[in-house]
Amino acid sequence: MPPVSFARLIDVPAETLYRLMWLRVSVFVVEQRAAYPELDGRDLEPDTELFWAEEDGEVVATLRLLRDSDAARIGRVATAEAARGHGLSAQLMRAAVERAEERWPGTAIDLDAQKHLAPWYARFGFEISGPEFSEDDIPHVPMRRAAV
Repeated sequence: MPPVSFARLIDVPAETLYRLMWLRVSVFVVEQRAAYPELDGRDLEPDTELFWAEEDGEVVATLRLLRDSDAARIGRVATAEAARGHGLSAQLMRAAVERAEERWPGTAIDLDAQKHLAPWYARFGFEISGPEFSEDDIPHVPMRRAAV
């Protein structure tokens, strides 16, 4: 399993950042046909950290860890199609949860999950925390991992 890397956007090597953003656009905008502003400005926030795993110089999985007003937030969880089913996103999720607990002890972690992935996120201690909603015609549910 490749190691997990994480850094603030300003500290991510330019080529790695390009590959990371390319993966997010490929998964969310192209594959899932979700026409939305992928580059939303949140990557630039001082508390945001980007996480990724590389194989043979290619970013094959990524997510980001943010700070909202009352909780941490994990988002933009994406894995390259050819790398799915190998545990890379699970590895990144564990690292992001650990990092959130390290940075903001006693703080809950939120995420918005595609509804069919809610059981997968539950493996990491997340529970559905509100009503289902549609984002880009994809059913989602808010989920929260209670503060520990």
